[in-house]
Amino acid sequence: MVKEINISPALVNAGTHANDTPLTATQDTAIIASGLSDIEHYLQAATSENTRRTYRSAIRQFEKSGGRLPANRDTLMRYIVAQAPLLNPRTLDLHITAISRWHEYQGFEDPTRDPLLRKTLVGIRRTHGKPKQKAKPLSLQHLAILVTTLDVSENNLRKKRDKALLLTGYFGAFRRSEIVAIQFEDLFWEPEGVIIRITQSKTDQYGEGILRALPYHNSPYCAATALKNWIDESGIQHGPIFRAINRWSQLKGKALHAGAINTLLKELGAQAKFDFVPNLSSHSFRRGLSTAAAREELDFELIKKQGGWKTDDVVRGYIEEGHAFKNNVVTDLITRLDELNADLAP
Repeated sequence: MVKEINISPALVNAGTHANDTPLTATQDTAIIASGLSDIEHYLQAATSENTRRTYRSAIRQFEKSGGRLPANRDTLMRYIVAQAPLLNPRTLDLHITAISRWHEYQGFEDPTRDPLLRKTLVGIRRTHGKPKQKAKPLSLQHLAILVTTLDVSENNLRKKRDKALLLTGYFGAFRRSEIVAIQFEDLFWEPEGVIIRITQSKTDQYGEGILRALPYHNSPYCAATALKNWIDESGIQHGPIFRAINRWSQLKGKALHAGAINTLLKELGAQAKFDFVPNLSSHSFRRGLSTAAAREELDFELIKKQGGWKTDDVVRGYIEEGHAFKNNVVTDLITRLDELNADLAP
């Protein structure tokens, strides 16, 4: 008996490929045919859905350009040279990674390891590389303006949802995938506030669970209160907390798409007349909380804990950004220059 297993994370639900030759399992490999569906399930689960989606998109773009799988070095060389002026080098690297994973999981020799191909990629990075565009951190003042913008909205249901999302996302330092994944069952209400359980995260791939606490505060910016007001208004008793609302102000059953958070922030930013709207994204929450906390001289470990950062370097980078104008040598030098100029004055 022969059973085919398609374990490529790049091709799960991606359709049939003419040159796709899946790995073959036989009884000689001691894999029992009746259990192969379970094996495939766990192999797919080893790669996050976001990664699979990204890989599928990269594979599709490669094939649209005339590429075929399995590929060889010359095909890939033509592809990267043609795409170099069009794609950010980081995006092109991601495409090569997706193609590499396809070959690895399908049991083919990996053409992306070729030394000439790798050296060409280095040249592309040096020629076309550009600084990564970072999300604009939301300062406390920015956050207050956005909340005020929401408070004057006439759509009560949408207003309460968006306010809860805004404050929860900011003070919880959540990623957008974490925000839309919050379920009613993940909220644990205490006299001091609410504890939110993150069942799976970028830094918790095995679903061990991460807890974030949002304490009550006698303030219009209290995230726990805003979240409770939204739940009471919406009547949600199970399932996703943050859901789509249609044009007739009807609440949908499914969770918001993660991309909707970026759209919401940009719309609110435009209403608030921010001049950095293109740089607003869901990552503005995490960068905003960390830089704001740094400016307020809050404890390093507390900042790291609230954002769930695993390494110190990322947090230090945000803190340095928050302190960019504090204790800056330029200020002292200009002050000294003014003093020297005063001494030289006739």
